[in-house]
Amino acid sequence: MTEASGASQTFDTQREACAYRVLRYTPNLVRDEWVNIGVLVYNPSTGERRLRLLEDPGEFARVRRLHPHSDESLLRALRDDIERQFDTASGDWRDLLAKWDNTLSNAVQLAPQKGVLGGDLDSEIERLYADHVALPAPRGEGAVRAGSRGAVRNYCSQVFRQARLWERLEKNIHAEQFTFPGDPMRLDYSYRRNGTRGFVQALSVTRAPADAKLLAYTAARIRAQTIHAEFAAVTDVALSAGNDRHRFVRETLRDAGVDSVPLENFAVWVAKLKPLLQ
Repeated sequence: MTEASGASQTFDTQREACAYRVLRYTPNLVRDEWVNIGVLVYNPSTGERRLRLLEDPGEFARVRRLHPHSDESLLRALRDDIERQFDTASGDWRDLLAKWDNTLSNAVQLAPQKGVLGGDLDSEIERLYADHVALPAPRGEGAVRAGSRGAVRNYCSQVFRQARLWERLEKNIHAEQFTFPGDPMRLDYSYRRNGTRGFVQALSVTRAPADAKLLAYTAARIRAQTIHAEFAAVTDVALSAGNDRHRFVRETLRDAGVDSVPLENFAVWVAKLKPLLQ
């Protein structure tokens, strides 16, 4: 999906120099065998940052194949642990990077810093993660529709940007503010309209249908605290009544009051949402 040439020219004039570090998992330092597990990208001028680590089941499976004795519990807790250290750091959080280069455990290391020109950190973290960490997408038309949650989310971000709604959205919302401290789930997007708060979540039915239960639970917790709330799950495939897995996802979402929107219909869904946010 591409934007009009005028918009692209505007984007180009706003490109800024960013820095990024790839996070590597090295369970056996002697063998020097590592696998990329995440990306940290930040603006050196402002200190604004984005961090993304493994989350897709296929990505964790790849780590297990490469390192059968990997500590998956460490990897799943790593993102929140790093964010917590950043948030509680005294002074500039970037001072931690130099310290981690010397003291971070053997299992998790930071690759050397590199520079990149980017328009915004949200788009750069998606691009860099796809380049360095995510599983290679299959070729052909089905690569996005039947892809990982990250691929679905990346497409949603493109649609929101093209609709000029990107700046009106909250991104990467911590679910723990509605559930319980320590809940690692993040909600992809949130918007507000006429006293209603809406949430949009990417969902890979092909790879992780059980995520529908997590979203349903989170939606119930949010509604307990926010009377006027609405939810949409963007699914990588259209849900078929004749498919047991699809039926499970559809009914789980429906019972929780979550609308399911096939990826192929998402652009139309956003076009209908846009006037309501203006």
